[in-house]
Amino acid sequence: MKKQKGFTLIEVLIVLAIIAILATIVMVSLNPTKQFKFARDSQRTSHLMSILNSIGQNMIDHDGILYCANTPTNIPINIKTGIDSVGGFNIADCLVPQYLQTIPFDPSKSGAYYSSPSNFNTKYSIDQDSYGHINLYADAEATSSIIKISR
Repeated sequence: MKKQKGFTLIEVLIVLAIIAILATIVMVSLNPTKQFKFARDSQRTSHLMSILNSIGQNMIDHDGILYCANTPTNIPINIKTGIDSVGGFNIADCLVPQYLQTIPFDPSKSGAYYSSPSNFNTKYSIDQDSYGHINLYADAEATSSIIKISR
């Protein structure tokens, strides 16, 4: 019998799968900027969750009322969480040091910083809607949308 030469279907599929995996790895490694944007967006989401959880804990400890500097406080509508921003609201009086060690701030926005509870600007926004939901916002980098966390 004469033996036919060539590749089997399985061998061809395995080679194609290996090429696809290598191409994916190359594509990801050639676009690290996009990956860094996704990482910073994840960090922003984590920051917003930390702030929102600490606000929630403050309100739980005080029977549903947000206390700042031992005073009942309403969350202002559409303000920036930073004392040097226009109409700034000092959220640190409500959260530091009992609920958060420091106030997290945007990882890449110009002017976002934290030096002390009386000197910071998160570049995040906070408001409370008519239903009583507390909303925190951050500008996203990887997409054209805004990151919003609500409770």
